This record gives sequence, structure tokens and C-alpha cells, in this order.
Amino acid sequence: MSSRITLKLPPAVQGRLDEYLERATHESWAQRLFDRDTSLWTRDPDVSADITDRLGWLDAPEHFRLQIAALEGLGDGLGDAGFETAVVMGMGGSSLAPDVLRQTFGTAEGYLELRILDSTDPLAVGAVMDDLDPLETLWIVASKSGTTTEPLAFMAEAWSRVEAELEARGSDQKPGEFFAVITDPGRSLEAIPHHDDLREEFLNPPDIGGRYSALTYVGLVPASIIGLDLDALLASAAAVLAACREPDAHVNPGVQLGVAISSLAAMGRDKLTILADFEIASFGAWLEQLIAESTGKQGGGIVPVDNEPLFRAADYGPDRAFVFMRLADSDDDELAKLADDLEQGGHPVIRIELDDQIDLAGEMVRWEVATAIAGIVLGINPFDQPNVEEAKDLTRKVLAAAGGDAPVADDAVPAIRVQGAGVDGLAKALKPALDGLEPPSYIAIQAFIAPSPAVDAALDKVRAALGVTGCATTSGYGPRFLHSTGQLHKGGPATGVFLQLTADHPEDRQIPGWPYSFGQLIDAQARGDREALRSHGRPVVHVHLGANLTDDLTTLERAITRALA
Repeated sequence: MSSRITLKLPPAVQGRLDEYLERATHESWAQRLFDRDTSLWTRDPDVSADITDRLGWLDAPEHFRLQIAALEGLGDGLGDAGFETAVVMGMGGSSLAPDVLRQTFGTAEGYLELRILDSTDPLAVGAVMDDLDPLETLWIVASKSGTTTEPLAFMAEAWSRVEAELEARGSDQKPGEFFAVITDPGRSLEAIPHHDDLREEFLNPPDIGGRYSALTYVGLVPASIIGLDLDALLASAAAVLAACREPDAHVNPGVQLGVAISSLAAMGRDKLTILADFEIASFGAWLEQLIAESTGKQGGGIVPVDNEPLFRAADYGPDRAFVFMRLADSDDDELAKLADDLEQGGHPVIRIELDDQIDLAGEMVRWEVATAIAGIVLGINPFDQPNVEEAKDLTRKVLAAAGGDAPVADDAVPAIRVQGAGVDGLAKALKPALDGLEPPSYIAIQAFIAPSPAVDAALDKVRAALGVTGCATTSGYGPRFLHSTGQLHKGGPATGVFLQLTADHPEDRQIPGWPYSFGQLIDAQARGDREALRSHGRPVVHVHLGANLTDDLTTLERAITRALA
């Protein structure tokens, strides 16, 4: 293992941590985890059976080492087959791990460019697809269940493009030659349209949940496509997994971390704030979905805070704990100084140092083990997601009503339109929701809009403006976050205030063969989530942006500043 962890905790927290570490050692938590002893989390036989079916990730590094040669053959051969680009079409766990690898490692010379499509906003779909030659692109459908709405909508769009291009060129090739699928065997595969005609099918062990699937075909197929060294990647994972078998919890890298983050949460330090070097910063989004979806339930859990603008150490609230991830050769003095200042200010700081980016695979294993262990301390099942389906069900109802005879009910959360309100009107409308906010509240921005670097930068400024409250801020693009932090929003601590952003669709696009467009789909997903949040008593403010997202986000930032003045 080529990473190191150091914990600097206040004395009271350290005392509680030591108690739990003694208990974890005495009760053999590490051994029981690897023995698949479900009594760590439950005595209910039904829940136990469900957990048993979700622990296959413990075998993933060794299992997939046997597939390295075939995967490397895939990556080496795609260029010769005429492909220039690969597009992963997935959501949540199926898209975040590939995105970490893409952003961290780029593409090796001679291999394919990798793109990720995990937004149903029509502008986002166009940004990924429109400049590609459909016949020089490998379209990869990633869905554990085979029935996930978003990847199937993306597939319908891509299939239509390939089919049209083949016809235009008078080719006798079949559309399926340009598609691959990553899913589970049996019903999941059978649910994928045209599954018998696809170029490649990669079938994962069915006992691995989506957010624990980074080191399965979900991550390894994209890794092979960009030319990553799979031997080194899985060796890093296997080394950490072996270290996590250590019986002594004080030196077990996964158990120690899991006990630390859950002990901190139980003592009110539940806003786990991730500070990472730029070169590995994309890991935070993957980590966010793992922790949020796994622990945010039964009214408790850990609120991961990723990619938040930096503040002075004195500006962070007493509900914070910090994870500081850096590379051994890092020269980010600003981040290092902040970590030192946080320690000196009495904040808990967990430092993790990696020798190389490839060690992110080991960190994925460490955090998977830690999350499973955190479930023991928090008294929750870290492998289910009981509230995720609610927003999906409400989305389906909205779409069915819009496309049928049933009238669409009045929206319980009417939109504040930026174009009509202006800075003053928007500030007045926002003030009741923001007035008096302080920790342990947190503010979640739910952006059902097209992502882009300019929008990212504008959202960062909105978060910075909200940061004067002292509250933690999170930000996620919809509908992707519905498959990750959405569980935390409904089932976790009732301390969230939700700022939902939607936008116009001046260039909408119909989903081929479906009864609605991408614009209608993302709007229904936003509304479904608003209604799900309200059903749990979560406060929601809905702000509708116009066609110019960055200008309207600037207006929103100014309005927030004025509302909080």
C-alpha cells in the first residue's frame, strides 16, 4: 500500500474514537466483514439476505485481475477498429468512477478519447454528442439494473444517430456494432434494448451495488479504453484490501477511517469536507456519492462536502470535519496551510497522502471499507437506498400526467423566475429561506441545468456567497445527484435547505421513439425531486433561470449577497 493516513482529532473525539477502535478490535469487525457476517449491521433475516447480495465488492480486485488481458485487448483494438471516441452513458456510480479516471489520467497516446454523458439536459446531451461521428464512436450503456431511465434515453438518441448515418452512407453494418453494455447478467441484460446485437457486453457479478462498483467493469472498461495500466490499478486496490483484513482496528486503514468519520458524525461533526490536490480533485465527487447514499438514512448520516470554495479556517462552523487528500510531491501550499490552520483551530483533520495518482484505486477500497464500517457505528444499513426511488416514482407520475388525459397538479413549489424578479425581487424572495441560517444547517444547490466550465465557475461564486452564513454548501447537477446525494437529502439529517435551479430549453430535443423530450424529462425529474423533498418536510426554493445560465447565475449570486447583507 502506497498511501498513508494521519488523524488529528480534538481530545474528546480521540477518546470516543479509541473506545470504538477497541470495540472494533474486540468484536473482530474486520474479520467479520470479510466473512460476510451481516450481524454487523442487522438481525433482521430479510435485511441480512439483502446485504449478503451486496458484498461482492470485497472480491472485485482479485476477480477482475483475471480479466486484465481481455480488457487490455479491448483497449488496444478499438483504435484499429476505427473508433476515435468512447462515450459512457450512465448515472451515479456508473458514471462517476469513469469520470474520476478520465479527469485524473486523461488518455494515453494511441487510445480513445473518453466522454461521460450523465445529464438529461438537452444542451448537455448535445455538448457530448453533436460533434462526434456516430460511426467512429463506441457508445457504452452503463446500468446495473438495465432499466435506468437516463442511460436508456441516451442509448435511444445514440442508436438513432448511428442508424441514420449508416443509412446515409449506404452501409450494411448493423447499429449494434457501435454499442457496448455494462450491466448485470439475466434480467438486467435482457432489459437493454437490442442486447442480442451489441458489439460487447460486460456482465458484472450481480452481488455488487452500483456505488461499490468502481473496480468492476464499470471503471475497468473505461480505464482500458484510455490506456490505463490495469495491473497497477488493481494491485493498488488489492494491497489496501489486504491491509483492511488487519484485526487491530488501530492500524487497519479502512476500519480506522470508518470509525473516525462515523464517530465524528455522531458527535455533531457530520459535514465531512473534502480538500484535495487539483490533480486528484475529481475523486471527491465519487466519494461524495458513496458516503451520502450509504449513510444518509433514518434521519442521520454523514454529509459529504465536495469542491466547496475555500474559506479561512476561522470561518468554518463547529459541525465540520475535514479530509485532506494530497499527493506526496504536492506543492499546493495554500491547501497545506489551510489544513494546518484547521488543526490549530481545533477542527478534526484526516490527512491522506498518496504516492501516485494510481493509488486512487486503493483509496476507493479504503473508503468502501470505511463506509461499511461507518454503518455499524451509525446503526444503519450502508448498502440500501430506501428513498432514492421516491423521486423516480414522482417523475414518472409527472410525465404520465403530462402525456395523458390527467391534468398536471399545481406545483407546490412555484418557481422564482430570475428574468422577472431581478436582483432586488430575487433577494426579497430568497431572504425568508436564508435568514438566520447557521450550522448545523447546510445548503444544497440542486442544478437541473447543463454543466459546463463557465457554469461550474458561476456556481462556485453562488456557493461562496452562501458561505457567509457559516453553513456548509453542497452542489450537484441533476439528475445525476438523484442517484447519489439524493438519498441523503430525503433520508439524512433534517438540516438541509435546498436551492433547486432549473432553466429554459431553447433547443430541446425529442428522445427518439419516446413520448417526451429530454427537456420534458429533466423538468419532470426536477419537479419529482421537489415533491419528494417536500413530502419529507425539507425546505425547497425553486429558482428558474433563463437561456443565459451564467448571466442569470451572476444575478442569483448578487441577490444572495443582498439577501444576506
